[in-house]
Amino acid sequence: MAEIVTMPKLGFDMKEGTLVRWIKNEGENVTKGDVLAEIETDKATVEVESTFSGVLFSQLVETDAIVPIGDPIAVIAEKGEKVDLDSLLGKKPETKSSKSESIEEKKESTNDKSSATIEDDDGERIKASPVARKMASENKINLANVEGTGPGGRIIKKDIEAVLESKQKDTSQIVDVKPEAAKEKPVEEKPESGNPLPSSIWLADELKREENRKPLNKLRQVISRRMVDSKQNIPHFYVTKSINVDPLMSVYKQVNETLPAQQKISINDYVIKATAMTLHEFPNINASISDNELVQHGNVNIGVAVAVEGGLLTIVVKNADVKPLRVISQEVKGMAARVRSGKVRSEDVEGSTFSISNLGMFDVENFAAIINPPESAILAVSSARKEAVVINDEIRISWRMKVTLSADHRATDGVEAAEFMKALAFQLENPMRLLL
Repeated sequence: MAEIVTMPKLGFDMKEGTLVRWIKNEGENVTKGDVLAEIETDKATVEVESTFSGVLFSQLVETDAIVPIGDPIAVIAEKGEKVDLDSLLGKKPETKSSKSESIEEKKESTNDKSSATIEDDDGERIKASPVARKMASENKINLANVEGTGPGGRIIKKDIEAVLESKQKDTSQIVDVKPEAAKEKPVEEKPESGNPLPSSIWLADELKREENRKPLNKLRQVISRRMVDSKQNIPHFYVTKSINVDPLMSVYKQVNETLPAQQKISINDYVIKATAMTLHEFPNINASISDNELVQHGNVNIGVAVAVEGGLLTIVVKNADVKPLRVISQEVKGMAARVRSGKVRSEDVEGSTFSISNLGMFDVENFAAIINPPESAILAVSSARKEAVVINDEIRISWRMKVTLSADHRATDGVEAAEFMKALAFQLENPMRLLL
């Protein structure tokens, strides 16, 4: 039976995506999980996987088409199946073929034959994606001078970003010094009191440096919009706790000594597991606000902030409360690698119910994070540090790690948040429980 593949929703505020490349051609066999196409969103280039097995009967949209989420992009059918696209889709779509026909009757087509094109001054055709053309227009970039790295030499978003970055570097190196004005300054002038200052300091007011103006990339624009919305519309409050992680550091070291490099478990993996287990006891914190309702999520899906060029993306560990620690660790490594290579999958970034932002690797003592809508809380994790602490009236050196919960006061309150932090500390201070 023929099935429809739609444009996936890859983020809370995603409205549409650009199909930049077909991986599978019409008539090719498809197994569930195979990558069908690549789409470009405001955040990243994402691989669209098939949720069906069969044969790619029809590509419903052309390369470079901008498609709203939920709209059909392809049809998967059984080999030899007759498919009436009009009936299947419920209306006459703008497809490459709308006739009822079998897969064997369809002809192969190339992925880039419909790439959007423009002409340069010499009449030569230039292939460029809609996103690239828009960025070039906004920044007054002549596409004829841009080398395309997309399929068939097509100019894509990252090519324009490279041009903008190159221009910015050139601009930032310009320093306008007024030599004539500097010469006119009498050498005899010295401060009236105090030690004489170097002449380079006397002339500092004669230096004029150019301003550095850099347009926000699409990802940074999305982050800006969502964070402003979060701070303006969500009543944040914060609870910080210093956790004794002596036992955790000991277990962390012992476990990793037995594992090969590619399988080592990070401190953040322990935090993910501990947080997920704790959230079971606090449904108001593993929740979202929807209109006048508090939606307490059944699953515990932990979003983990990952730094990428130009911003952050959140990958999602599904059902982290019931997954073994080693599975969590491998999933995070795999998803983070795909994010940084620009090849994320839809399931990598969808469905988080609670988020963690960890800056521990940057020697951060303490910080608070902004809630990721529509979630009701986020945990900020700082560095594990050796500190002098009082234990049984004695000063001792101990590993401590500060964590801060940012919570939505509409969903929870200070007492519940404090109880959550106490329960989380219990999990992290007894790390053997996390290995069970």
